[in-house]
Amino acid sequence: MISDLPESLVQEVVARALAEDIGVGDITTSATVDDGTPCRAEIVAKEEGVVAGLWVAEAVFCALDPEVAFEFLTHDGSPVTPGLVVARLEGNAPPILSGERTALNFLQRMSGIATLTARYVAAVAGTKAQILDTRKTAPGLRVLDKHAVRLGGGRNHRFGLFDGVLIKDNHIRAAGGLGAAIARARAIAHHLLRVEVEAQDLVQVEQALLARADVIMLDNLTLDEVRQAVTLIGDRAQTEVSGGITLETVRAYAEYGVDFISVGELTHSPRALDFSLEFVTG
Repeated sequence: MISDLPESLVQEVVARALAEDIGVGDITTSATVDDGTPCRAEIVAKEEGVVAGLWVAEAVFCALDPEVAFEFLTHDGSPVTPGLVVARLEGNAPPILSGERTALNFLQRMSGIATLTARYVAAVAGTKAQILDTRKTAPGLRVLDKHAVRLGGGRNHRFGLFDGVLIKDNHIRAAGGLGAAIARARAIAHHLLRVEVEAQDLVQVEQALLARADVIMLDNLTLDEVRQAVTLIGDRAQTEVSGGITLETVRAYAEYGVDFISVGELTHSPRALDFSLEFVTG
């Protein structure tokens, strides 16, 4: 299955996960199943959602035994329903048994993220607002978490501290003020790098406009404050809202005309989408 992520990076993540789970060996499988025992298995969706991470699941089994055949019956980003078979496997039973939990862990987490993202995207449909993720990801899994957001129809905010300027409250305090922080960021930012600043009230919004911020993040503002801020900003900067956004409230923020809505929940606390791997006979 084709992915837009580097194969070497995925292999590295998979290798760490397998080392964590298998260690020096799968004691149970070694004791109960002979090497060379043939098997066929299916990965089955147990609930409705959006599937993501099938190619990572394939990479798990391939890492343990390149001879295991992994057949994709759907593709990442597709809707699934309970009982839908999303992939079939055939090959030597021991590596399939040893890789089962690791493969499902990746698949379930990524599918949970994609499913939640798709619900947020649907909630703001018809507005100009775009749903963004944050850096609130599982340590070591950021590349997969953010890929799953894209599969759910969302967009990625900056990947890390190295690829975007986002001046937050503690930067402002340490720099001696919002205006000073923006000025110092502008002095080192190249012409393609936008400067974004967090504003926690309307006074800071005005300061950000005077300092020519490219994007103003309205952080934990009330709905009424967001309405006022969007009117004040107009087309002088792009707007992002963040903090405490839920599926129940996201539409209201979007209808005020903000450009972006960043949602930490997408990756810091998604509920895993349930899948199972089942051996089949006949």
